[in-house]
Order: sequence, then C-alpha cells, then structure tokens
Amino acid sequence: MQHYHSLEEFSTTNAWLTVGVFDGVHRGHREIIRKLTSEAHADHAPAVLLTFDPHPASVLTGRDIKCLTTPDERADLLAELGVDIVITQRFTPDLSTVPAYEYMSRLKETLGLSRLLIGYDFALGRGREGNAARLAEIGRELNYSVEVIPALSDESGVISSTEIRKLVSTGNVGEAAKLLGYNYSLSGPVIHGDGRGHRINIPTANVDYPQKKVIPANGIYVCWAWLGAEKFMAATNIGFNPTFTPDKKTPSLEAHLLDFTREIYGREMKLEFVARLRDELKFNSVEALLEQIQDDINKTRGMLG
Repeated sequence: MQHYHSLEEFSTTNAWLTVGVFDGVHRGHREIIRKLTSEAHADHAPAVLLTFDPHPASVLTGRDIKCLTTPDERADLLAELGVDIVITQRFTPDLSTVPAYEYMSRLKETLGLSRLLIGYDFALGRGREGNAARLAEIGRELNYSVEVIPALSDESGVISSTEIRKLVSTGNVGEAAKLLGYNYSLSGPVIHGDGRGHRINIPTANVDYPQKKVIPANGIYVCWAWLGAEKFMAATNIGFNPTFTPDKKTPSLEAHLLDFTREIYGREMKLEFVARLRDELKFNSVEALLEQIQDDINKTRGMLG
C-alpha cells in the first residue's frame, strides 16, 4: 500500500475511488472498502481511498473533534483491507470553498478516475453541493460512474464514527469494539512518570498518547498491551491519580503489565481497550489502594487469561 499526503504527489490511471474521513475504519466503512477493493481488483484497477486530516468538521465549525484514528493508523487499517493507495489530504478553509466540479476534475486528471463509490450521506465541495446526484451528473460529463453504498446498521442503528467517539469517551469500550470490529487503542512511547508504581511494587508504564485522539473516560480498564509483536495482559488506569495528585490537570495513561519486569522506556506501546472495570477512586490509605489494585489485576487476568 502507498500512502500519500496530497494529490500532487503522484498520478495513476483507471482508478476506482472512495472519498471520506473514514475515521476509525469501522464496520460501516468496511462495507464500502470491501466492495471497492474486490471490484477494482477484478477490473485490474487500483483501489484508491481519499481521506482528510484534520477532520473537516473541526475546520468548518472550530470544534475540537478528537479522532478515533491518526492518519497513519487509518492507513494501516486500510492496507489490511486491500486498499492500494491512500491519500490523506490536508483539509483547509480554502479546500472547503472549491466547487464540486472543480474538485472532481482534479481527481479525474490525477487518478484517471473510472468509478466513484460513496456512502449514502456523502457530499463534497463548496457548501456540500456535491451530493450523489450532482456527482453522478458531473461523472457523465467527465466520464466516471457513481455508486452509492447504503448505510450499515445493527440493532443500535446506523454505525457511525460520531456514535463510536461517544462510546469511547464515556468508557464504553466494549460496545465501541462491536461497532469498530476491533478493540479501540491508544499508542505512544513509554515515558518516565513519578516512579510511584515502583515504590509500591506495582510498576506501571506511562504512555505518551496522541492528544488528537479520543481518550476513554477516567477509570480502570482491562487491556492488551503490545510491544512490537509481543502481547501482554495489562490493568490500565486513565486519570489523575486522585489518591496522590488530586490537582493534576491532564489525565495520564498508565498500564501495569502482568507478569512483566523489563525496562521499556522509549519503546512504543499499543494499548487495546477490552473492558472497563470501574471508576477511578480516591483511597484513604496506600493499603486500601493496593488491595483494590490487586483485585483489578485478578479481574484482568480472569477476563483475558
């Protein structure tokens, strides 16, 4: 898979294309992507996906929209699904004013666009003028065809990135995983903390997670921790450590890896969130805290072991 960061970096011919943010690459997105890749490859054509960063809604509204996936995470997920080329276009106020016809002309010129697959509610161009009907009209002039893929629904309704962000941000990581089709994760380098975990014989790895991603609600979570190809059970705390640092302003992400003693400062760690155990609590004594942590560890081992 090739990952580009603008349309100007490359060109191809006869491309099958889908366009959208695809944040999280969830089960609904995968319906479009599977159809794109299977039919493009049957036509001996490249399967191309155009996405945007930052989230267009954050640029257009000024809201700070946290994402489920970084651009690189998104590209990795798309590669696993067979996409040949991912373009992560920087979304700017200027880009939002480009008319749909002009933007589709750029895509036709750069990609040799042959077929466009879009979601049921997709629109692009100035004022979202490029809805399905308009894009099909433009396609007849520029010689590409358009197919609209209906929404994927389950018992909770239409699967959407917005709903998954709400689930993650409230700590409902189990339900989020059902809609994503995989466990939500946070990744980053292991950094030095205050060493308190070592002093109470419960060492933790402090992970410097991306601030642009959705962080689950404060609490204790059952996780899988990945160090490269190695996988470990982990009881993970997100929060402010109110027993020791009640005035802390930014939540920390600390994972206690079970049956693990190695030094891993500077290593990249990925934490997959499987379930939420409980709220973050303030304890009156270190002894009470240790008793609760041991219970969290036992429950983690029971769920994952």
